[in-house]
Amino acid sequence: MKNNNTGKSALIFIIFVLLIGFIAYVGSYGVGNIFGSGYRIKPFSEAIKRGLDLQGGVSLVEEIQDENVDNDTIERTIELLSMRINKLGVSETVVTREGQKRIRIEIPGVYNAKEVIDTVGKTGELKFVGPDEKVILTGKDVKNAVAQLNSDTNQPIISFELNDEGTKKFAEATKKFIGQPIAIYMDEEMLTNPTVNSIIPNGKGMIEGSKSLEEAKRQASIIKSGALPVVVKPVEVKTVGATLGANALPLSIKAGAIGVGLVLLFMLLYYRVPGFISDIALVFYIILLLGTFVAIEATLTLSGIAGFLLTVGMAVDANVLIFERIKEELRSGRSVRAAVDTGFHNALSSIMDSNITTIISGLVLYNLGSGAVKGFALTLMIGVILSMFTAIVVTKHLLKLAVNIGLLKNLSAFGVKRRVE
Repeated sequence: MKNNNTGKSALIFIIFVLLIGFIAYVGSYGVGNIFGSGYRIKPFSEAIKRGLDLQGGVSLVEEIQDENVDNDTIERTIELLSMRINKLGVSETVVTREGQKRIRIEIPGVYNAKEVIDTVGKTGELKFVGPDEKVILTGKDVKNAVAQLNSDTNQPIISFELNDEGTKKFAEATKKFIGQPIAIYMDEEMLTNPTVNSIIPNGKGMIEGSKSLEEAKRQASIIKSGALPVVVKPVEVKTVGATLGANALPLSIKAGAIGVGLVLLFMLLYYRVPGFISDIALVFYIILLLGTFVAIEATLTLSGIAGFLLTVGMAVDANVLIFERIKEELRSGRSVRAAVDTGFHNALSSIMDSNITTIISGLVLYNLGSGAVKGFALTLMIGVILSMFTAIVVTKHLLKLAVNIGLLKNLSAFGVKRRVE
């Protein structure tokens, strides 16, 4: 029975190590044209979105000039600003609220700050345009617009209501263009192009054709606003050059690789076999963290890289606490197997205390900080949570497997001189 358990543990250990190695290779170099399908797995360096400071661009902070602005108005303003910025044809644009009345806009790959300010700052114009290309309504004629699900079809619709003047104009237009489309534009971008199914004499109608409720909400918000609902003014403009961004990423990767390499080497030399197991768990942690960034479509910045490296150190710190506790139990006369169990149990409270404190700090930084600080805080919190998982779960199970297969049979494997009888 013991030989069977040893063989099973050895098989699981080997499979896990090989799997980690394979995923690490794929994450580093990617895989192209899988089985001739043309599908390609991108390496982490391509799959993770890069922030403004890593590829250059324009960072702009707009401040709302109006007083006593409610949250709904701010959200509509952010939506409209996002729409205008996306017209520049730039992907990975970030438009976020910062503080009470400020909105931060980060546009990677664009270096003309004046063009961005002109695009963001204009008032904007909502238009209902008939098939004859004449304007029927403007944003001033719209009283309200709400997205909801049609009770009969369960499909997303936009219910809208016009003011008195808009009601008269729209009644005439729907009578004239029944069976034809009336397009709705924000500036020069078409939001939707619904067909008139019936005459609308009371100024209340609904627009069908939205692909999802989220899209309907976005369009309803824009229709309701008509234009920017508040006056915004640029208070901070920063342009990051392409050269700086291009140099920052490879240097950051190089510094990170050196730092992680030194940590892996230290753990291996100081803790020997347990250090080797810790290195396996640490590599798994790094893969898990980078994979999480890809999954949640996080944008990596220089401050985010700093947070990432900090969490690597915290992941190692958890392993150091565990190994030192195990060594204490071994010196007190416990067997290797019992020392591993007891050592993990004794180290758990210290690991939880330090990591929970860090998470609380990260939450404070994320809620009160600016763009760069938010990136650092988000990376820090995700990294701390994942580091706890790898230390408490992955390292523990790898150590138990190592004990079962005889890799940690003697105290010398832990650097403890006295031998267990």
